[in-house]
Amino acid sequence: MGVIDRFSALLPLTAATPRLCLGEGSTPLVALPRLGERLGIELWGKLEGCNPSGSFKDRGMVLAVAKALEEGCRGLICASTGNTSASAAAYAAAAGVRCFVLLPAGHVALGKLAQALMYGAVVIAARGNFDRALELARRAADERGLAIVNSVNKYRLIGQRSAAWEICEALGRAPDWHALPVGNAGNISAYWAGYEEFRGLGRISKSPRMMGFQAEGAAPLVTGLPCPEPETVATAIRIGSPVSAGLARAAVSESEGEFNSVTDGEILEAQRLLASVGGVFAEPASCAPLAGLCKLKKQGRLPEGILAVMTLTGNGLKDPDTAMSQVGRPIEIDDDLEDLFRVLEQ
Repeated sequence: MGVIDRFSALLPLTAATPRLCLGEGSTPLVALPRLGERLGIELWGKLEGCNPSGSFKDRGMVLAVAKALEEGCRGLICASTGNTSASAAAYAAAAGVRCFVLLPAGHVALGKLAQALMYGAVVIAARGNFDRALELARRAADERGLAIVNSVNKYRLIGQRSAAWEICEALGRAPDWHALPVGNAGNISAYWAGYEEFRGLGRISKSPRMMGFQAEGAAPLVTGLPCPEPETVATAIRIGSPVSAGLARAAVSESEGEFNSVTDGEILEAQRLLASVGGVFAEPASCAPLAGLCKLKKQGRLPEGILAVMTLTGNGLKDPDTAMSQVGRPIEIDDDLEDLFRVLEQ
């Protein structure tokens, strides 16, 4: 059962909305006790890399594409740092419509590029950054009658609320803190809207503090300054002008949360920590929240004993090159038992 069927009562569906589904949603909420012990909190991870295309984007994409089909659209377009393109291409393939994706040339992890191409999208590498690619995509959508499926599409953010609903159902409550990576800033606002909707329905008594973490080289919501040339190893959040900045600021303000930044070094260390201590392999952008929580712990600003959930937005296999660049290579031996024993005794 996908997002549309599971949460049909909470979504803007009509009898004409196609029940599109690739089995998205219902991702694991995993306790991370060893990491939580280090931080002095109860820590959980929402494994959004378990969605069909390997990232959280599928939650909103399924609704955006279904509503586009309902409205008679024959093609999709998006700008992407990688995950949106993979998701859009997957659902376009399932729906039988064309998909055009604009990527910032040279700044997309190969795993994500391979996905978009394999799903059959027309992939266009634009020389420039994501913000310029999005501007082009929006103009093309307007002038060529395509449905834009970036987070400027309201249905994308409505679908993404479903992760907050799942967390509340799994925990029987909302967390005290919810920590997310922030790039284009739609997801943090979608979670907040989801929590507030459940609170309004009486399903939870309070909503969490929303804690947004950006990469230091792409942190306009932290600095309050323009970031025309964003740069970070976490390509999924390499965005200098977040299209949902206003919604994200409102979510953080209303929840009494914060925006903070972390360095690329802190992100990569958190990626190793999450994998080697938590047993979860997530792409670099997903690890910004853990990097941020570790940073706040060092600063004495992480409250002891809180229940915190991190959204781990994408699977680590999205960007294997970055992971391999920071770990050792396999130990080679001859096919000899004594050689094996020498390694085992090291």
